[in-house]
Amino acid sequence: MKAKVYLVGAGPGDPGLITVQGRACIQKADVIIYDYLASPALLKYARKSAELIYVGKKGGDHTLSQDQINALIVEKAKSGGIICRLKGGDPYIFGRGGEEAEVLFKAGISFEIVPGVTSAIAAAAYAGIPLTHRKLASTLAFVTGHEDPAKEETGIDWSSLAAGIGTLVFFMGVKNLPNITKRLIDHGKPPDTPVALIRWGTTPHQQTVSGTLETIVEKARAADLKAPAIIVVGDVVNLRQSLKWFENRLLLGKRIVVTRARQQASDLVRLLSDQGAECLEYPTIKIMPAKNPELLKQAVERLAAYDWIVFTSVNGVIYFFEQLFAAGKDVRALGRMQTAAIGPATAGRLLEFGLNSDIVPETYQAESVVEAFGKVKLKGKKILLPRAAEARPILPQELKKMGATVDEIPAYETLKAVESTDDLVQKLKDNHIDLITFTSSSTVKNFKALLPAENFTKLIQGVTIASIGPITSDTAKELGFDVHITAESYTIPGLVEAILHYYHKD
Repeated sequence: MKAKVYLVGAGPGDPGLITVQGRACIQKADVIIYDYLASPALLKYARKSAELIYVGKKGGDHTLSQDQINALIVEKAKSGGIICRLKGGDPYIFGRGGEEAEVLFKAGISFEIVPGVTSAIAAAAYAGIPLTHRKLASTLAFVTGHEDPAKEETGIDWSSLAAGIGTLVFFMGVKNLPNITKRLIDHGKPPDTPVALIRWGTTPHQQTVSGTLETIVEKARAADLKAPAIIVVGDVVNLRQSLKWFENRLLLGKRIVVTRARQQASDLVRLLSDQGAECLEYPTIKIMPAKNPELLKQAVERLAAYDWIVFTSVNGVIYFFEQLFAAGKDVRALGRMQTAAIGPATAGRLLEFGLNSDIVPETYQAESVVEAFGKVKLKGKKILLPRAAEARPILPQELKKMGATVDEIPAYETLKAVESTDDLVQKLKDNHIDLITFTSSSTVKNFKALLPAENFTKLIQGVTIASIGPITSDTAKELGFDVHITAESYTIPGLVEAILHYYHKD
């Protein structure tokens, strides 16, 4: 297939700032060549068969030189297929995208440019600094803070910058900060001109240091602020005092481990990320169809025999309806059956299939379902219970005591997942994890099994443990975890609320 290269701007760090077209290029690429500043989270959009090649460059540590990167892009393109060159920020704003495009043109290779959100705009906005303002700045300049070392003379007109531009944004200028501030002052910029340095802008590790041309060098040194960072110079920096919003997020900078199955983790990851946390996904369980799907298939064939169907999880709903549709049936097959669901998420998923649950208990565990059924005459009734294999026995036992016949059918299994175990252990060793979330007893058991037993106590020392409810907390305590947070509402939003309360008790 004829080759096509897309030079794609990945944005400044927040993976949510990738453009729709940029994401589409990642999804269809055969080869992805990505940078140090391109968020690794964007690689989840890549096809499983895509070849991923890291060519990161940071502060003198170059995986490949620019000439080698150019040659690599051409080499891959000559093999055919779709090549996505994923670059931090925007390819044409100090991203050397112009050089790469020239190489492709000379090689006769078809290419397209997909602009990205540049860090100058995004990092400043996330720091509460509008780069232009009707009353403060009508002109704006983007300036490199690191000119080509091969140039004999500077290409920057410092006099014009100092005298004629309202807001200046310097890229890659942290190492040259003393020289930048000196040149601006020497060319007439007032020493009390506001300055802000923004490191890792738009990410959970964003750090902003403010000062003036006269004080910022010392303040940056005191804060140990290093690359990657942008420098914003101008009166608009003072607006940060009232307009900063991103750094006010309650969990900013917290590294939180999500142990939930990957296909279920999105809600928890989204809610934590919305509060500024960096979510590290280490799923300890994976959801799979039941080993013997024939049992659920047979239950679906005899639906007319049941009076009630009880769903204990979203997964139970999903796998039941998959089997129902596979049998050529739809919700009409449930006829006069009544339904019960544990938790609003399960009830919500059931409603998506057109069924409003007759019973949704006040709290979200099996005991509450039993209590809710206390008001229902169950003697002689037949109940279908499609749920996880090897689930807690209390629910069917109690329903049977109430006179019901219960068919407990394994609709799916939760199996141990082993992904990136070495990486997880290393992060714990390096104290790079602040909190671990557990959403079920199985996530606790499987997480404990991932850690080397001889180092378990040392690895989790100082790490906060958050549990979705008392049953999960009891399991964690039995296995040696100190549980600091137990959600009062046994839901994902309830867990996040409990975490927020823990960190901000005042």
